[in-house]
Amino acid sequence: MNKKCTLCPRNCGVNRDEALGVCQVSSKVKVARAALHFWEEPCISGENGSGAVFFSGCPLHCVFCQNEEISHGKVGKEITTEQLAKIYLNLQKQGANNINLVTGTHYIPKIVDSVKMARQEGLIIPIIYNTSGYETVESLKLLEGIVNVYLPDFKYWDEELSTKYSHSKDYPQVAKAAIAEMVRQVGEPQFNEEGFIQSGVIVRQLLLPGHTKDSKAILEYLYQTYENRIYVSLMSQYTPMPHIAEKYPEINRRVTKREYESVVDYALELGFENAFIQDRTVAKESFIPEFSNEFL
Repeated sequence: MNKKCTLCPRNCGVNRDEALGVCQVSSKVKVARAALHFWEEPCISGENGSGAVFFSGCPLHCVFCQNEEISHGKVGKEITTEQLAKIYLNLQKQGANNINLVTGTHYIPKIVDSVKMARQEGLIIPIIYNTSGYETVESLKLLEGIVNVYLPDFKYWDEELSTKYSHSKDYPQVAKAAIAEMVRQVGEPQFNEEGFIQSGVIVRQLLLPGHTKDSKAILEYLYQTYENRIYVSLMSQYTPMPHIAEKYPEINRRVTKREYESVVDYALELGFENAFIQDRTVAKESFIPEFSNEFL
């Protein structure tokens, strides 16, 4: 059996049973936090919260990552697939609106198995796949019938930016293909009577300081391609981490009100009707949870 890992676009080919991949974790599922989470879009969190499972490791490693400890696999607890399924069921019992799988690319086969197990034991709430957008179409196809809602980022339009900040020249093309596959799988957004999303795609776009042009190019592409068959979430929460100042001084500040309003206005001019926007005051600690191996 070929154990060379090709789950993410890095295609590192590492046997993760024996060594760490580019994602900085082994093949064993490692979770940093599993708990009710209240800071997603309103149709995801609501008052009861989203059942967020934060996986350790990440294939992308953005230089401005707010969750660097988890993305580099430094924190977390290794668990079995059976334990992961039980976590989903416990979150459902706690009243979660959904199961929110955060950065699970490098565990996709085990995510598939765990969801199947949990559904056999009574899991009925939607599965949300919360991702950087840096996914292969081949891996996403494994999630068909497993994931109800896709929540991808579309971080960059310009290859120079994706190379500089995420070491991934191919990010724009990869994200476009990934989102197309997501839309193919789950179709247009559907909501229940309480207004919580049950299926569909919400594309997040985090505005970086000084890069409104890049954000607008992404929005133009998304509208031309999907119009209002997807939702977009325009995020103003970028928070510069302490290490940013030395190597990336140009993004060592928060987004200005003028920058963010310019992007929101452009989305409206394009014709977006399905969009979430943020109050600029949300760029604070609430978006950076403590990763202390908390499990419900």
